[in-house]
Amino acid sequence: MSEERRRELGENDLPVEQHLQDAFESTMEEGAERLHRTFRSLVITGLFGGMEIGVGVMAYLAVLEETDSHLLAGLAFGIGFIAVLLAHSELFTEDFHIPVMALVTRQASIWRLLRLWAVTLVSNLAGGLIIMWLVVQAFPQWHGLLGETAHHYADAPFSLQTACLALLGGSTITLMTRMQKGTDSEIVRVVAAIGGGFLLAGLQLFHSILDSLFIFGAMMSGAEITVLQWLGWFGYTVVFNVLGGLLLVTALRIVRTKELVAHYRDQTPPDPDAPHHS
Repeated sequence: MSEERRRELGENDLPVEQHLQDAFESTMEEGAERLHRTFRSLVITGLFGGMEIGVGVMAYLAVLEETDSHLLAGLAFGIGFIAVLLAHSELFTEDFHIPVMALVTRQASIWRLLRLWAVTLVSNLAGGLIIMWLVVQAFPQWHGLLGETAHHYADAPFSLQTACLALLGGSTITLMTRMQKGTDSEIVRVVAAIGGGFLLAGLQLFHSILDSLFIFGAMMSGAEITVLQWLGWFGYTVVFNVLGGLLLVTALRIVRTKELVAHYRDQTPPDPDAPHHS
């Protein structure tokens, strides 16, 4: 079908389908809002995001203890993503699509994106550490299970397999957020959250925040895992999470909607808060 015919049949004049334009504009606007939050708001929403993922971890451990099934436990973990969604909290690995779309349309500078990532990452880990301390104290019967689960990640050497697990972890959660922005139905968004939890936790993909909470809980319950061991695992996992989200989902989305990207870039002046070089 020619582009002229598509314009005749479509509801808009831009060279993309109307539903793509609606989703693009919604994503761009939310991304700009996230990037322009105050430092205090970033810290608080990041802390809540980490704590809500910790609630998902608690549900995961409860089901895993009773069923010995990672797949069923992964479904239970979806509670954490539902909490992040409905509470409008901030999760580091959810920021590989929405704020990036705002960045490429000049709604904010690269410095604001790096600030968002850095503050959210640290806040997520801090919030997760708090909730995992409570979980460890409240459920001593899970100590052995926490150690076993954590060693699966902390003992994994960097290899092609672990790199791919981290790439899939980043792309899966980015796909989940893109799906949620493609609909106005809260029910469908909740379904996407459950599906994302099932894939990430149920298949034991490498996820820098989620799996760090397992490791934190295991360390606090006496498992023989050191901070340096966690950092070694965390370092490559977070890099490949970012690459998975950006390259396997967001970059393709930018190419698919390149006409919209160009349209809004032309309409928007550069962020005045961006640093200038003399």
